[in-house]
Amino acid sequence: MKYVTEFRDAELVGGVLEKIRQTVTRPWTMMEICGGQTHSIVRYGIDQLLPPEIELVHGPGCPVCVTPLEQIDRALAIAARPDVIFTSYGDMLRVPGSARDLFSVRASGGEVRVVYSPLDAVKIAQANPDKQVVFFAIGFETTAPANVMAVMQAKNLNLKNFSVLVSHVRVPPAMHAILGSPSNRVQGFLLAGHVNAVMGYHEYPPLLEKYQVPMAITGFEPLDLVQGIYETVRMLEAGRVEIVNAYARAVTFEGNQPAQKMINQVFMECDRAWRGIGVIPASGWCLRPEFDGFNAEKRFDVGDIVTKESPLCIAGQIMQGLKKPHDCSAFGKQCSPETPLGATMVSSEGACAAYYKYGR
Repeated sequence: MKYVTEFRDAELVGGVLEKIRQTVTRPWTMMEICGGQTHSIVRYGIDQLLPPEIELVHGPGCPVCVTPLEQIDRALAIAARPDVIFTSYGDMLRVPGSARDLFSVRASGGEVRVVYSPLDAVKIAQANPDKQVVFFAIGFETTAPANVMAVMQAKNLNLKNFSVLVSHVRVPPAMHAILGSPSNRVQGFLLAGHVNAVMGYHEYPPLLEKYQVPMAITGFEPLDLVQGIYETVRMLEAGRVEIVNAYARAVTFEGNQPAQKMINQVFMECDRAWRGIGVIPASGWCLRPEFDGFNAEKRFDVGDIVTKESPLCIAGQIMQGLKKPHDCSAFGKQCSPETPLGATMVSSEGACAAYYKYGR
């Protein structure tokens, strides 16, 4: 398949790996910021094929994983109501709240439906005027345009029974929090190609200037990833602090400007809590006041729900690049895909799920 098989060519990947071995002269720690990249790295054993001088650590790039516990509990409270059809992507159903998950709500009689697009939720609202239909709008910049479209369509249709529980987060503020931490270990970043396809990379030069950490934009296939690592190693070894676009087939500096315009019409920046990490200023998007009629948190008055994380789960440290999943005493024991303590074990993009699935 074009643009897939050639980026999984073992000979081409091996050639780039050899160039990395010839270039690196000292230890470097770099972080991939995307959970999809984490799974590709672990699935294809890229981290084990790299020379020992290079350590890859895994960032908070899994939208399911960073959705805060209190937001999960708000979703559970809404989904349990008899007048609600609660819609969500499938990977949110197993994410544990304080006491249960959305699967448990469905098993207890709650109407929880898996959808493949927020526009599906709008159609459900049209077909069920006697029910309140709520869509769990999570994600990074990548999923924001579709969620915005759903809100705009519901407004155009004058739907009074549709709302969204928003838990959107943004990548640059998270990088700022990681790089500004006294315990930071990251010396170079692999940026998420799909985020940059939407937003471009015009937001990153201030981070580059402040923290002097080189960055490479890369995709998700093995060749994409090793090329991004090679570009980052070259910059680190040469003492250059730049942004290299190693995913030019999908990413431009400006990004998708019509999508950005739509996002800004519906969303505004806000502080956001990240699961296991805490509140990061201006790291999220919330609905603008003129769209409050579609705000499920306000419609169902669940904003006061507060929660406490499991003391056994070290997902926050894993997502900050401070520890690896196998450093957790609960990994594969108290915490497994069947009995997860945190979202990183059940999400399809979670680092713990990747290590568990691929046998690390």
